[in-house]
Amino acid sequence: MNRRDLLRLFTMSGALLALPAVEPVLDDVDRLAAVARTGAVDSAATAEFTQLNSHLWRVYALAPTKSQVLPLVRAQLDVLSMGLRHPQNSAIRQRLCELSADLFQLAGEIFFDGDRYTDAAHCYTLAAAASKEADAPDLWSCALTRHAFIAVYERQFDDAAPLLALAANLARRGDPALSTRQWIAAVQAETFAGLGDLDACQRALDMAAEVQHLQAPVHNGGWLRFDGSRLAEERGTCYVNLGRYDLAEAALTDALAGDLTARRKAGVLTDLAMIGVHRRDPDQVATYADAALATARQTGSGVIARKLRGLQPHLTPLLTDQQIQRLDAEITELVGNRAA
Repeated sequence: MNRRDLLRLFTMSGALLALPAVEPVLDDVDRLAAVARTGAVDSAATAEFTQLNSHLWRVYALAPTKSQVLPLVRAQLDVLSMGLRHPQNSAIRQRLCELSADLFQLAGEIFFDGDRYTDAAHCYTLAAAASKEADAPDLWSCALTRHAFIAVYERQFDDAAPLLALAANLARRGDPALSTRQWIAAVQAETFAGLGDLDACQRALDMAAEVQHLQAPVHNGGWLRFDGSRLAEERGTCYVNLGRYDLAEAALTDALAGDLTARRKAGVLTDLAMIGVHRRDPDQVATYADAALATARQTGSGVIARKLRGLQPHLTPLLTDQQIQRLDAEITELVGNRAA
């Protein structure tokens, strides 16, 4: 896939989002045929686009290598961009903006998993712009949260905090039945943990746990997937960052017993390896980190590779142990292969 073409599409779509809504001039009979020919769209077509978007999120969730989904996402973005390029009434245009924001978030997720954070940030920025045009506060706040999550993963917590505060304010305008506010709180908890603020972290975790009291369905399985199933692993990650390893291990052990995706499981395993580092227990470190390494090789996930890279500097005190030396070399090789 041509990355330059994709970025050109993103730029073009950003410009199209700024165009005013115009009433369509095509009559009702010709609309469906015109979708393919000229990009004019009606409510039936947007319903089909919505189904395809949902399908792409499901394919993404199931794909062992997330980058395989990108060509499909790009093809759908081409169609939506064509729709935005042509005159539409305000309702159809609003729906196209929502659908574009949805897919830009998915494209961002794929780039994020591939450790291509600049490209992911560009997608999330466009998703936020499209959500704003669509006047969709939940969608908008999720785009901002994903953007902030890049800073969290790069451990730039000071940069993440204001974006998350803005997302939380926007979410208050959204649907209270959705888990948007709770998901933002979960990401805020990790940010506060990175900043060393235990009290703020605990308050955010308590807010995130309120998802358990919402009536289903609380998410849409696409740009919003937070249902509370991740609370244990998120709590464990927070406690690792805060140095509260006793609390972290209990939460992470609970998480590991759950039904986790490969990427999430590898994150839990790496956090458990970090606890082994703290205990100066080479066997624990190697057991958990080796399992995470195997998953990184199998999936090609940049998220897992970056998590292991974050573990690597902490291995230094244990490098007198042969299995830790071997582990350190394998992480270096993994990271080096991704950079090549």
